Amino acid sequence: MNAYVSLLRTPGVARIIAAQLTARFPSGMLSLGFLLHMQHIFGSYGAAGLVLAATSVGQAVSGPLTSRWMGQWGMRPVLILTTSVCAASLLTVALAPLPLVGFMVAGLIAGLSYPPVQPAVRTIYPKMVNSRQLTPLFSLDASAQEIIWIAGPVAVTFVATQISTVVGILVSVVFLIGGGLWFLLSPEVGRVRIPRSKRKLGSVLRRGPVLLTTLVGFLLVGTCAATEAGVVATFGQGNSTSGVVLAIWAVASLVGGLLLGHLPVGPWALARRMVVVLVGSVLAALAWEFWSLSAALLIAGLCIAPALAVMFAIVSSSVRFSDTAEAYGWVGTGQLIGAAAGSAVAGFLIDFVSASHGGRPGDGGFLVAVAFAAVGTLVPLIFRRRLPDLRGRDASPLPDTEPVPVQPS
Repeated sequence: MNAYVSLLRTPGVARIIAAQLTARFPSGMLSLGFLLHMQHIFGSYGAAGLVLAATSVGQAVSGPLTSRWMGQWGMRPVLILTTSVCAASLLTVALAPLPLVGFMVAGLIAGLSYPPVQPAVRTIYPKMVNSRQLTPLFSLDASAQEIIWIAGPVAVTFVATQISTVVGILVSVVFLIGGGLWFLLSPEVGRVRIPRSKRKLGSVLRRGPVLLTTLVGFLLVGTCAATEAGVVATFGQGNSTSGVVLAIWAVASLVGGLLLGHLPVGPWALARRMVVVLVGSVLAALAWEFWSLSAALLIAGLCIAPALAVMFAIVSSSVRFSDTAEAYGWVGTGQLIGAAAGSAVAGFLIDFVSASHGGRPGDGGFLVAVAFAAVGTLVPLIFRRRLPDLRGRDASPLPDTEPVPVQPS
């Protein structure tokens, strides 16, 4: 804990972590918020899956591209543009009476314009702390990120079930705009300029660690999204018990990140953490009521944040500083698509299992979670030799061959 306390005392670190988490909070709310809103309007999880699929396509296209734009035009202009367009699209989804195709178009635009806050802050971190503090900072950030991926769905579930699905999406818009302004006004966003990359878009994926991390991030967050859908379907939309279960999961992940975040990152580190997530997901699929499901997710949650921390360190140590924004753009895109894909596939399977086989409502979601987690465990296990060994090594980005200019805010 001393390492984390020292980090938070470093000027600007606590502020930038809080600002970027607030700005990114809708990432953990929108997939489940869209799922609940579309199911409420059309009475079908399958229809919700189509809207989520359209959103994920937009995110897949825009993530690396908008991240790369920050090296050309600067962080603030890109973040202002994307935040404005994304907020308008989300308001359309929440308030406009549209047919299914209209919601799909609005979701696509929201995905295309989603602000690249994650790659921005990941690029800023190495300029705020020394090399010894960087890995603990990634661990602290990954632990705090669980507020997004786990507590975000808890918040939107409570709001959507107790008030309305419209209000659930509107709350996401408030976080998007308010958090975005806070992050934009942070001095570090003005001080650090991302150098223009000389490589073609997508060339960073030729680095094995970046490609593997992007894939595993997709599978891990897909596991989480499918589990969330399974929990909501199990207890029903009008039951706040699902929020309690997801809150237990969030606490487990947060505690796991703080307890395990300081461990050395070797080639086996990612696979070991994914095994724990897989075991918890299997137990969740076998659970039969509140307490057994909570216990299963307690196990699964312990290694979610530690796995994310390992991914961040792997990417940081594998690319040059000029490529970090794009690399994190691809990783972030993988995670966002994983959230949408996990919810979408789980939605279809929940409908199928409930209607065709008479199973429990949430069974389809938990089965999808197990499948995602199983593949997410196999990938880093099979390709472990392509992952860096950071034990005793610095996780800072590789230096560029020319000076990186820094401008006053």
